[in-house]
Amino acid sequence: MTPDRFFSLMLLLASRDAVTTQELASALGVSLRTITRDLNWLRDAGLPVTAQRGRLGGVTMLPGSGLDLTRLTPDERDHLSLTGLDEKQRAELNASVESHRALSKIAAAQARRSHELLPLTDVVHVDSRPWLRAGTSGATPASLIGPVRRGRRLRIEYDSPHESCSRILVVDPYGLLAKAGTWYLVADCARVPRMYRLERITAWTAADQPRRIRENQTLATVAAALVDQWEHNQAIEVSATIDQTQIERARRIFGERLVQDDHEESATGHKVTIRFLHLEDVRALLPFGSAITVHGPTEAWAHLSNLATNLAHHYAPSPTP
Repeated sequence: MTPDRFFSLMLLLASRDAVTTQELASALGVSLRTITRDLNWLRDAGLPVTAQRGRLGGVTMLPGSGLDLTRLTPDERDHLSLTGLDEKQRAELNASVESHRALSKIAAAQARRSHELLPLTDVVHVDSRPWLRAGTSGATPASLIGPVRRGRRLRIEYDSPHESCSRILVVDPYGLLAKAGTWYLVADCARVPRMYRLERITAWTAADQPRRIRENQTLATVAAALVDQWEHNQAIEVSATIDQTQIERARRIFGERLVQDDHEESATGHKVTIRFLHLEDVRALLPFGSAITVHGPTEAWAHLSNLATNLAHHYAPSPTP
């Protein structure tokens, strides 16, 4: 169970007398099978979760054994709902103080109930930052959270990697998204949803007008649609063969963008399809060198050939005088 789903599930059980597994699954956006597995996980962890069948039944947590929400202030409950963030990300939002206070109250109450169990905070640590990420400039989550919470329209200067110079954009923000250790501003630009990396927002100002977001859309729904679009609706599909020794590395780097053909496998390589959003993005294949052979499309093969040729010329030995 992920940390964010754990806290969300605990809060749901603590705030209701009884709730069905279907209601829990709908509230958390998971399947019935997943919610059943999560409830079994809570029982195995020593939490007194019970389930009763029948019209008046449901899943409950014994009184006094769950999260005592009455001990939390409104700000503490609000900050506790920022689930799935690590300490660095909470600090970037200026949310550390209230979050620590809320978690300490919960930990103190748990300690009085379960002397034989170590606190989850002692045995579970979440660090969602990517590996080898250097410090970045640009807008910070803490600087943007104020106008975003006030529902203001923003005017941003955005340094896009696909543009030769920064662009000035007027956006209507839904909120901030922390994805794979990177912060994004999720907003509509001319009524079209977009994700903007905060490190590429070089300047911004809050407008006097309130945001104008699309009806029946929330940060969660828009972010989920954008992530799904980025992961699955790629414009370029590259057919390639990857050496046996490099297939695991390729899976780690490309994730769901890499689809392996189980029927095309030999002792030396795997036939795969890798999806890219832009043709320029195929440069990510260069570090594999000759361990990957691109078969098509033609424009991807030609672009890689040009990149490799330019790289070879750049590092060619200088002619001796």
